[in-house]
Amino acid sequence: MSLSKQLLILISALFLMIFSVNFVLSVNNIRDYLEGESQIHAQDTATSLGLSLSPYMVDNKDPVIETMMNAIFDRGYYKEIQLVDVNGEELITLTNNKRFGSVPDWFVELMPMQVAAEKSEISSGWNISGTVSVTVNPGYAYFKLYNQVKTSFYYSLIAFVASVILLLLVLQITLSSLKRIGAMAETISRGHFDNIDRLPWTTEVRKVASSMNIMSWKLEKVIRNLNKKLVRVGKKLQLDDLTGLSKKGRFEEDVEEMLASDEEAYVFMIKIDALTSLVKELGGETIDQFIKDFAGILKLKSTANAIGEIRVYRFVGSEFVLLMRGANETEAEALAKSFSVSFAELGNKYQRNDIAHIGVTALDPLSSVEDTLLAANEAYEQAQLIGANRYYLRKHEERPRDMAEWKALVFDMVDSNDYKVSYIGNTENLQTPSILMQEAFLEALDKNKELLSVGTFVSIAEKFEKIVELDKGVTSRVIEHIKESKVAHKMAINVSARTVKSSHFRAWLATVLKENQAIANQLVFSFSAYSVAKEPNTYKEFIDYVGSLNAKTMVKRFETYSLSPEEVKDLKPDYIRLARDMSNGLHHEAEKAEFVRTMVELGELLEMGILAENVREEKDYDALTTIGVLGASR
Repeated sequence: MSLSKQLLILISALFLMIFSVNFVLSVNNIRDYLEGESQIHAQDTATSLGLSLSPYMVDNKDPVIETMMNAIFDRGYYKEIQLVDVNGEELITLTNNKRFGSVPDWFVELMPMQVAAEKSEISSGWNISGTVSVTVNPGYAYFKLYNQVKTSFYYSLIAFVASVILLLLVLQITLSSLKRIGAMAETISRGHFDNIDRLPWTTEVRKVASSMNIMSWKLEKVIRNLNKKLVRVGKKLQLDDLTGLSKKGRFEEDVEEMLASDEEAYVFMIKIDALTSLVKELGGETIDQFIKDFAGILKLKSTANAIGEIRVYRFVGSEFVLLMRGANETEAEALAKSFSVSFAELGNKYQRNDIAHIGVTALDPLSSVEDTLLAANEAYEQAQLIGANRYYLRKHEERPRDMAEWKALVFDMVDSNDYKVSYIGNTENLQTPSILMQEAFLEALDKNKELLSVGTFVSIAEKFEKIVELDKGVTSRVIEHIKESKVAHKMAINVSARTVKSSHFRAWLATVLKENQAIANQLVFSFSAYSVAKEPNTYKEFIDYVGSLNAKTMVKRFETYSLSPEEVKDLKPDYIRLARDMSNGLHHEAEKAEFVRTMVELGELLEMGILAENVREEKDYDALTTIGVLGASR
């Protein structure tokens, strides 16, 4: 319940109590007054009537007596007037039980009043000749009391309503500042740092608002500095220090983009042969210059080539990869020939006959990044068999399955749920000794029981809009697995861009999670940083929607070149999983350690868990624990 409602109820109850007490006291005072007035009226009437009848009581049969009693009885509100002689014998009794019809019975029962009755002795000379008794009819008093109570009630009600209305206005004015402060706190939690421009007039609230402004400014400054640091360090980590070329992570993102777009491209695997022996022969400084010269050839040839777009990457010390977009086989072969010539010239400079070999393969839209690199490496091995500085172009072969076969296969398997879901990649909680998360991994076998490429399977499902049904099926399998196996940790589920955009999937998910509320927060819907970067607003909507269902989200393979820290701040997923290269070698690479440490700081401010994956060395694992990373997989 909001503070305004609590205050309104509390103060209204207080007002009601005050008005109720005042009302009851007022009613009782009026009743006491009317009872006293009736008593006085009865006494005065009895006294005056006794004096008036005194001269006529010599003969108590005198008709004047009754006439005088009737005259008085008719003028006042009396219930009974009785005259008895000295012996107690009743002479005259006048009665009137008239009630006021406007006074309800419940009121009479609720407000009992004492009936006023008084006596007066009648004397004739020195002798007592009789007694007159006067009883006042309470109907008139009830009538006056009832009207007074109604008037008092209406005035009290009006005063109460007016007080509540005034209270509402005061609370609205006073608490509007608190609402602005609350809204500001909420925006800060989402990573947006607004200010309260117009400070409230209430001293205490004004101080809070001013403090919130200062805190917002400081947090914004901290996060801005963290973002700058992440971008700076991230850029260094993206590029090879010696050559300035992009690293493997960027290549993977670029290839995934082209696989999704069906763009024609060629991949060149280029390796410097016997780099270890070259280091021994040339020495440290000379080998650095040699590698720079080698990379310079790749960059020069790529820049000079007018066909398509060419990007060059350095994977490891001796391994380079080139991605040639928008080119055909003839153009790719021409570029490979020119590299062979240039490598031979470089060999002459350093007195080496054999510098490098080149393996070239076409990018298969039905393949994956891993399969593409494997094919390029096979081509490289063929080039080694040909001769010094030679290349081998892997000719376009007939695919084991054409597109129609793949489509039929994927559709049949998705419709029949003929696939497996295994649970791999235990992410250990580095803060407590427990499993934090596992990842649902799709496995599919063809009719010959041969394992299909998951990348290809998913790619075909995405291409022909079957991926939403596939993601629904995997999600259902995961939910059943959690319930049947009583899984306590979280489960990551990879979802495609098409699924993220699907209103049908969201409606289905809402229904499913409503039926499984107890385990909703164990589901972590995962998507790559590269996918998010292409449509951040769409993913922001999905992240918010999933959060409203009490489920979680994760951005995986995070590097600053694909998704900026500022975008992460706006998205606010529950988890950020760093690209695998960000964790490996952490214990001896200061820049990587700084990057991860900064990500942890950002995560703490924005309430996001930072994860690492495929950590190979124990020293890196320990370093991640020390830095404060939430979880890591090996």
